[in-house]
Amino acid sequence: MFESIVRFKKLNTDRLPDAGFSETENGWKKTLSIMNEEFDLTVTIFRDGSIDTDLKEASSGEEYWLYKTGALGSYVGAVRTAVEEALTQIAERCYDPAIFKQEQTLRLIGMAKELFGDDPEYLWEKFPDNAVLRRKDNEKWYAAILTTSRDRFGLDSRSSVEVVDLRAEPERVEALLRQDGYYPAWHMNKKHWFTVLLDDSLPDERLKELLSESRRIAGPKERKKL
Repeated sequence: MFESIVRFKKLNTDRLPDAGFSETENGWKKTLSIMNEEFDLTVTIFRDGSIDTDLKEASSGEEYWLYKTGALGSYVGAVRTAVEEALTQIAERCYDPAIFKQEQTLRLIGMAKELFGDDPEYLWEKFPDNAVLRRKDNEKWYAAILTTSRDRFGLDSRSSVEVVDLRAEPERVEALLRQDGYYPAWHMNKKHWFTVLLDDSLPDERLKELLSESRRIAGPKERKKL
């Protein structure tokens, strides 16, 4: 229930040792005391940056789980607040601000900056984890970077995934959709756009080609000479 604390942050693993975390098979772990040493809070940070907690009474060693439920009351509220404060301090120390978390998404944004000098624009207050790339000359979008779930593309998982919508000529879109790794456009015109998952299912060099082509198509149209 504390996912929002690290939702738009990127884990910086180099900072974990100094923050007292020890590496485990699945990630990193640290135990600290909260509520005037009344509880021992064990914080687990997984390799994907997600976070989980276990709380035990220091005197008895018994697990205290009410803070993870919707239980009401001043005491459980105080415990919940103490856990949130501890996690917030960890997030500030061990995470960097990052709207997007997937490595290929970050590389894609770097490509747009390096090749074209374009930075992502975050246009929707209600959807802070979505962005667009657009040309400066005519302000047309050539990429939309979105966060959704894998089952939107017929995949057997509801886990979060970052994707990019790109432009192509209609016949090109049809050809791509017959290949693995390409999907009908998510939230865009399916005749002129297609979607790629930014999970390294396509190599970066291929992604660079698609990005460049999408930007070219979004460019100003040449006038035909009479």
